[in-house]
Amino acid sequence: MSDAIVAKIRDMGVVGAGGAGLPTQVKADARVETVLVNGASCEPLLMSDPYLMENEADDVLRGLHAMMECTGASKGIFCVKGKHGSAIESLRKAISGADCTTIEIFVLEDFYPAGDEQVLVHEVLGKTVPERGIPLQVGVVVSNVESLYNLARAVDGKPVTHRYITVSGEVARPMVVKAPVGSSVVDVLEFAGGATIDQFMVIDGGPMMGRVIGDVRQPVTKTTSGLIVLPPDHPVVAGKIMEPEKIRRITNTICCQCTRCTDMCPRKLLGHSLHPHKLMRVLESQVLESRQAREALLCSECGVCEKFACPMMLSPREVNAQIKRALMGEGVTWEGDGEALVPNLFRDVRRVPTSRLIQRLKLGEYEAHAKYGGEMATGQVALPLRQHIGAPARPVVAVGDRVSENQLIAEIPEMAMGARVHASIDGVVASIDNGIICIASCEAGR
Repeated sequence: MSDAIVAKIRDMGVVGAGGAGLPTQVKADARVETVLVNGASCEPLLMSDPYLMENEADDVLRGLHAMMECTGASKGIFCVKGKHGSAIESLRKAISGADCTTIEIFVLEDFYPAGDEQVLVHEVLGKTVPERGIPLQVGVVVSNVESLYNLARAVDGKPVTHRYITVSGEVARPMVVKAPVGSSVVDVLEFAGGATIDQFMVIDGGPMMGRVIGDVRQPVTKTTSGLIVLPPDHPVVAGKIMEPEKIRRITNTICCQCTRCTDMCPRKLLGHSLHPHKLMRVLESQVLESRQAREALLCSECGVCEKFACPMMLSPREVNAQIKRALMGEGVTWEGDGEALVPNLFRDVRRVPTSRLIQRLKLGEYEAHAKYGGEMATGQVALPLRQHIGAPARPVVAVGDRVSENQLIAEIPEMAMGARVHASIDGVVASIDNGIICIASCEAGR
């Protein structure tokens, strides 16, 4: 039965909805003791996961059961922040109604980054994932809420064609919207009433780890969790669009080696060998072959150092990222010393409260929880062949073909890790170019 579920997950194109998009069949094919449901809704402003737990609890629970069956896990744990009381109540009712004795709820405190996989594993189970490791190494699979919702639908034979997205910031009607995968960002914003300011930038994801979108005509994908509209001069935006060379120049001039970035680093607090303040000097010297430089490989790029810790408003996160990219480009890997990791004694008191983070980010005026705005329709979609970790899918349709919603349009290459792509609307294949399949609705073309 578990093999059949893994096959369904693969066939229906399910990928990790909360991160880089690891094809979910990879996790489902593992053997673990525990499955953690990452319902931390870690990034400020993002509300799609709490919405799903509150309103689609039965399906999310079915998805967890299926993942547990695949992996042989004896326990499943929903990890939800206490502030999401309605979601917790819905989950309790679903668990009680299904008479689940192997599933429980762990109530998290409201801090950032509670949803980081390694932080979550330690918070809930007291286990420390090895440096540069994954939860699987300590007998755990961590799965996002929407991933499990999609997994339950996959078991029913329904592919991933839509995505729940939080639309927030300077929009007329902040909301959680269900949008066809491949919808343009601008169409999603229009569904939310449009931007309320003339000049704006859009962040794909959360304010901490999201990226600024260069073109609002680009499509949303299976991993698009949020669209945040902000003024171009907002501090959240400014830090994301600064030129790398300028960041290096400012860093070399200003960093005073105060160690606050290291003191507050969530991975360092877990006992990892990461010293962001020292890496600020590595960038200056460009000694990338040193062990000190290789510490950048341990960085999760959560942004606590730049958005909360640094008194000089520098970006240790970006510096670490630049070093990491250089190291990975040269094939450099991390080699630990094999010693057991010991979490910092001050870890609990150095957590970053989400409320203080929102204040620091100047996002307080956008904090009101977005309500569900409904399911949007669109006349055309642009479906990237790579919306996941691994090889891009290969088209199995041609220009001019009529396709229907849910139809397979791109397959996983043979012997490769990847994810299938399915049509998210009825229509005609208008083009296949630059790794994107465009579908236009027949009605839109009339």
